[in-house]
Amino acid sequence: MLSDQDERLQLLKKWLAIHLEPKGLVVKRASEDASFRRYFRAWSGDATYIAMDAPPANENCVPFINVARRLESHGLNVPHIFQEDAKQGFLLLSDLGSTSYLSKLDAKTVNDLYGDALAALLKIQSEVPAAGLPPYDDKLLRFEMSLFVDWFLLQHLKLKLSPEHETVIADTFGLLAASALEQPRVFVHRDYHSRNLMVTPERNPGILDFQDAMDGPVTYDLVSLLRDCYIAWPKVQIEQWVAGYHDELARAGLIKADLPRFRKWFDWMGMQRHLKAIGIFSRLRYRDRKPGYMNDIPRTMNYVFEVCEQYPELQAFRELLDRLLIRERLSA
Repeated sequence: MLSDQDERLQLLKKWLAIHLEPKGLVVKRASEDASFRRYFRAWSGDATYIAMDAPPANENCVPFINVARRLESHGLNVPHIFQEDAKQGFLLLSDLGSTSYLSKLDAKTVNDLYGDALAALLKIQSEVPAAGLPPYDDKLLRFEMSLFVDWFLLQHLKLKLSPEHETVIADTFGLLAASALEQPRVFVHRDYHSRNLMVTPERNPGILDFQDAMDGPVTYDLVSLLRDCYIAWPKVQIEQWVAGYHDELARAGLIKADLPRFRKWFDWMGMQRHLKAIGIFSRLRYRDRKPGYMNDIPRTMNYVFEVCEQYPELQAFRELLDRLLIRERLSA
């Protein structure tokens, strides 16, 4: 008996045979994904393509289509859509290869690769309109941080929070949300990091996983790239990249904030994002049975501690994490 996934794969192959040369067509799994989407590489003649399977009951591929075309129209290197069937949840895309930034980043390559990624990000923020995208508002920012409480503290660590604990958490989340909302608004990719950037021979980087784009804070994607949940860089190096990008944004007329204020935006935006990520990694384990992301929590939690230690306003939250023995629990 075929599983639902096997049945969809058979449907996908039939759909691909309509749009590609069916003789000799080969379809193999291309990558894993944290969502219900699946990606397959299809070989047809001398060409390769990527086929997306987005089950309509779980995933809406229309945002992917709309954002892909928005980015492509401004010269960004995103998958070109050759064929689409939103009703079935199938897309036929150009193949940006299988070499991710994460697989190639090291001390020798990082300046060139990040140089390209930062240049592409500046192009996105200065040229691609955010009009019509969902707003990154206070409600969403707070909901994302609540995942840290619900899935990491309560579900994973099995902690019990007192009213005092809940007050400290709510106050901190309010500070972080307010900082995000005071920033200039731009097109936000939302997952602009080393697993979603591909090393390509031309117009590097190839950009993936942009379907959740929003109208949001100017530092969000910069944090995703420089304080990546999957790879870490020295603090001094990150500060240099942040300062350089601040100057680029100022020259482009996108910000008026001085560097200290911009750095605070960056740090606090990073803390909001990392609290969300820790919650999502935990949810992937317990709800979606994808435990591999748990290995990335210690690195991500280190970012949270690092930011808390720099700002007096966040000391109460850091002290709470210490009282809850978060460091000790993660290293156990």
